[in-house]
Amino acid sequence: MTILQAIVLGVVQGLTEFIPISSSGHLLLISWLLGWSPPSLVFDVAVHWGTVLAILAFFWHDWSGLARAGIDAIRRRSLDNPDAVLLAWVILAAVPAIAFGFFFEETFEKVFKAPIASALFLLVTAALLVIGEKSSREDRDLDTLNWFATLVIGVAQAVAILPGISRSGATIAAGRWRGLKREAAARFSFLLSTPTILGAAVYKMGVVALSPTYEAQIPVLLSGMLVATVVGYACIRWLMGYLRRGSLLPFAIYCALAGVGWLALAASLGYL
Repeated sequence: MTILQAIVLGVVQGLTEFIPISSSGHLLLISWLLGWSPPSLVFDVAVHWGTVLAILAFFWHDWSGLARAGIDAIRRRSLDNPDAVLLAWVILAAVPAIAFGFFFEETFEKVFKAPIASALFLLVTAALLVIGEKSSREDRDLDTLNWFATLVIGVAQAVAILPGISRSGATIAAGRWRGLKREAAARFSFLLSTPTILGAAVYKMGVVALSPTYEAQIPVLLSGMLVATVVGYACIRWLMGYLRRGSLLPFAIYCALAGVGWLALAASLGYL
């Protein structure tokens, strides 16, 4: 991979990890369209660290408050602090994705890591966004979350292991389905993504450490990580502002058009 390729894919990762249009699907499809090899595991780890840094930078005050509340709750053995309750919900919602990823990620990557599958799952993302937007009849804040709504959002994140299904799209749609405001659903989605993406990055970094050949790629990896951090931070900032007044439907339309477009292109090239 060249530095230019790393920059392009870092931009794609930063844009699509947080905007609900699927990062894994776009990385696969754009690499395929440009005739590049699929991003390596090492590069995947690098850009995921970039997105983790973007989340931590934007939600630093949220996470510092949650951490203090969690420590205080453990010391007092009480969950009477709203921040401590929210932290408990984040931990609970992370469990399905961690379990699903640990047991099934390799299997699903082998079966579904193909442009056609990613295009089809973009259509699934579009459907999820429409369902989440149209099914919600309430606009509640995060303090109304309960264990059932939390698990629904957690399962939605676990399903997003499939390339082409947006993690943020699935979790925001699930939050909307359970009656959360768009901004509240997005905030919980991003808070939930922090331990999930961080855990995946740490786990994959352990795998990468067993293969020391990555050292020659350090300039490329740093380029991809830095670009993913900067673009990711900008996207979080924009999306949180947009969802105060905007709908999820434009993202659903984009995913539907992109999925159909990729399938039409694949058909014209003889892949279908």
